[in-house]
Amino acid sequence: MINLDKLNRNEAKRYLGGAGIKLNDKMQALMDECEKTILSNVSPKYLYSVIDLPCEEIISGNDIKNHLDGCEKAVMMCATLGNGVDRIIRIAQVADMSRAVVLDSFASVAVEQLCCKVDELIAEKYPEYNMTFRFSPGYGDYPIEMQKYFLNRLDAPRKIGLTTNDNFLLMPAKSVTAVAGLSKSPIEKKKRGCAVCNLRATCKFRRNGEHCGF
Repeated sequence: MINLDKLNRNEAKRYLGGAGIKLNDKMQALMDECEKTILSNVSPKYLYSVIDLPCEEIISGNDIKNHLDGCEKAVMMCATLGNGVDRIIRIAQVADMSRAVVLDSFASVAVEQLCCKVDELIAEKYPEYNMTFRFSPGYGDYPIEMQKYFLNRLDAPRKIGLTTNDNFLLMPAKSVTAVAGLSKSPIEKKKRGCAVCNLRATCKFRRNGEHCGF
């Protein structure tokens, strides 16, 4: 079980800056309240499975082939904050859009922190391996339709209530599917960049000449 007891305030501020929101004393107070609200409504859940490579079922497109190049195993994973977070964001979007944006920023931070904790658990369980960063369906030419395959393979709808809609978007929304490679040889350090991000065309950070930090 993974617990989230604190969220990265600096990362939340970066998301807010990308959304064009300026920080002041009133906004700082709102951030305090929203962080507490997110933490009190998260229900972190995750699943993962380690599979031997090659595995044609998870390969679609060149980007994932390159990502897993040289790896002997792959980790298929999914993680979610649960329905409670989606619900409070939807309510805020009707009543107070500024609050909704701050809640959404902290929720984005929370799901990334959850995934990082899952990374740590995997690294502890497989200390003899080096692990790549997470690569998600929708990045580069890796089809977003793979989300459904991941969830079915992990039995996520039954085990943690994580599904997709007809457009293969995750439900609850503050969720992630991803694959990472495991190699006993050193892995070339690569950064997640704009070129492999499915949000690059509409990214608020890119419009401001910045990046999300991943």
